[in-house]
Amino acid sequence: MAVVAIVGRPNVGKSALFNRLTGMRKAIVEDVEGVTRDRIYGKADWNGKEFSLIDTGGYVKDTDDVFEKEIREQVTLAIDEADVILFVVDATAGITPLDREVALLLHKTKKPVLLVVNKVDNTARMDDVWEFYSLGFDEVFPVSAINGSGTGELLDALVQKLPEEKEKNGENERPVFAVAGRPNAGKSTFINSLFDEKRNIVTDIPGTTRDTVKWHFNKFGRDFEIIDTAGMRKKKSVDDKVEYYSVLRAIKAIENADVVLLMVDATRGLEAQDLNIFEIARKNNKGIVILVNKWDLVEKDTHTAKIFEQAVKERLAPFTDIPVLFISAKEKKRILKAIDEALKVYENRTRKIKTSELNQVLLPIIKNNPPPSVKGKYVKIKYVTQLPTHAPKFAFFANLPQYVKEPYKRFLENKIRAHWDFSGVPIEIYLRKK
Repeated sequence: MAVVAIVGRPNVGKSALFNRLTGMRKAIVEDVEGVTRDRIYGKADWNGKEFSLIDTGGYVKDTDDVFEKEIREQVTLAIDEADVILFVVDATAGITPLDREVALLLHKTKKPVLLVVNKVDNTARMDDVWEFYSLGFDEVFPVSAINGSGTGELLDALVQKLPEEKEKNGENERPVFAVAGRPNAGKSTFINSLFDEKRNIVTDIPGTTRDTVKWHFNKFGRDFEIIDTAGMRKKKSVDDKVEYYSVLRAIKAIENADVVLLMVDATRGLEAQDLNIFEIARKNNKGIVILVNKWDLVEKDTHTAKIFEQAVKERLAPFTDIPVLFISAKEKKRILKAIDEALKVYENRTRKIKTSELNQVLLPIIKNNPPPSVKGKYVKIKYVTQLPTHAPKFAFFANLPQYVKEPYKRFLENKIRAHWDFSGVPIEIYLRKK
């Protein structure tokens, strides 16, 4: 998936633009310089083209402030990884020396750069845009991240700059698995045990794997590619530029995989960062298998695994139709079982249900359990089909789709799961006008 980086000096509205383009309020927006200390990742979609968006901290030069030095490094690394760069400036402040510094940095890259003049909140401010052409960029877009004006034109130009998605070759197509998790959860040990040889350096020092490495496995009737990703820490724990780079690479590896093997340390349980990785995989519609590693180190009885699995699924709710396996990468226990489960999830993710079969099964259920009426108006769902997408997505056609709320969408999803095996795979439900 293509990556777009938003860069610029502090306090020009990068986070507000990030929120506008991703349609979320994840980034902190405050009128204080340097509020965004870390890159924040999101997904955006325009005219059917999806891309990942990186919100960087402000670029600041010649300062002893450790956070500002980190921000500068983040911008440089984001530029290295991005396919397109949005350079944001502030129409109300005019061109500052720091804007010129950022411009010099960006002119050295061969990546496409779109100059975004933010805070053009009314027509009177259009006259303030012209001076920014002196920064030397061909494409200048006046926008208001707060009210959204001009962002449509910006997105139209942006998606034209995105590289074309590479399709898998038919006969050479094989599943791609990404092993992801916190540092020191046992990802590299799992890879080594799988291949029965030392493919990766394994130490007790968290974060030994700095880069993503892909291997081809073709043994015992199993044929797939597997990626060992760098461990992803909480942002406040990420304190050097190499690790920033590793985290971005790991996220890209997840985006390019079919199934994510989320490695959880049994001695620590499911932690907040594990949930963050899970959400990245879920939002990208990837298959997911939870591998609880180091199970040999846990004191247990006959009920321990069941209790642990129940606790994991409670934290993953509402998406709980996910296989959970207890393994020991070091002792080579249930390694191939984990791969078999990943292959099964891959099959589930590529499963296609005939439209006639869907309607035959689901329409009687919907008739007996229709959506709740809203303001005396009744929703009638007449038709359902699976969309021709890589991941399972279903469209339900109704007379009043706008009145169908999330609880009923979950009801429809549960009925689909009850009749067809989509274990480990996120499902998206769409309501469309009949």
